[in-house]
Amino acid sequence: MTAPLFKGVITALITPLRDGKVDEAAFRTLLERQIAAGVHGVVPMGTTGESASLHLDEHKRVVELCVSIAAGRLRVIAGAGSSATDKAIELAHFAKTVGADGALVVTPYYNRPSQAGMAAHFEAVADAVQLPLLLYNVPGRTGVDLANETVAKLAAHPNIVGIKDATGDLARVSWMRANIRNEQFDLISGDDPSYLGYHAQGGVGVISVTSNVAPEAMVALHEAAAAGDYATAREWQDRLIGLHKGLFLDNSPSPTKYALSRLQLCSEEVRLPLAPTGEAVRPAIDRAMVEAGVG
Repeated sequence: MTAPLFKGVITALITPLRDGKVDEAAFRTLLERQIAAGVHGVVPMGTTGESASLHLDEHKRVVELCVSIAAGRLRVIAGAGSSATDKAIELAHFAKTVGADGALVVTPYYNRPSQAGMAAHFEAVADAVQLPLLLYNVPGRTGVDLANETVAKLAAHPNIVGIKDATGDLARVSWMRANIRNEQFDLISGDDPSYLGYHAQGGVGVISVTSNVAPEAMVALHEAAAAGDYATAREWQDRLIGLHKGLFLDNSPSPTKYALSRLQLCSEEVRLPLAPTGEAVRPAIDRAMVEAGVG
């Protein structure tokens, strides 16, 4: 079987902000922390990076900065999603130009295309840019669900190498294993709470929000599962489940930025229309951090 191109713990990086601007010093600190923890990759400018509300020049700068700091020490999969196909192509092309290892392309949001429209969107990006692409299905945010059959069709494209499945539907990974004939197609979870189950059914990694806050623990969970030591993996999952849930008690990534601010790694500032984490849920996040060993 062909080895996965993208696997392991891949952190969906936040974009630290201060006084309305990208905090590049904090970004460097956060990325170096991820590298020291042994994560296998990062995604700058995905959903967790507030890609929907940052300016195009900010988006490109963060991707460029990430590739530069990483310097080949881990995989960089640049967020390249847009509701407009031309813009997605522009972002994927930029990712290739600056040396990213791949691009993460989300289903078009708000305009709610059909399955045929989504397939054509992804094929257009993959045809235009010679860079490994991951499909990204997150219907809770985009309003559309990329059907299994559409994924299987797209998996035949040589530049489409996998999927980030953030549906939390564990039956999908088994269906894809049974119906996608491309051995190079990487099945990656985009849902921290269900990742252990996803891995047990054949997933090879997770694009993780939790690993922003607890990267070492997420790496330990993955490595135990990859070794077939599910007893140890469950122990890590039990430690992390409160944090998995706590980081979504308010609109993401606000809780993650709050948690990182508690660790004095960055400001909790987010960009409108997001707002800082509500006071009512902060104690629960604090407790979850302690349970995960990062409080």
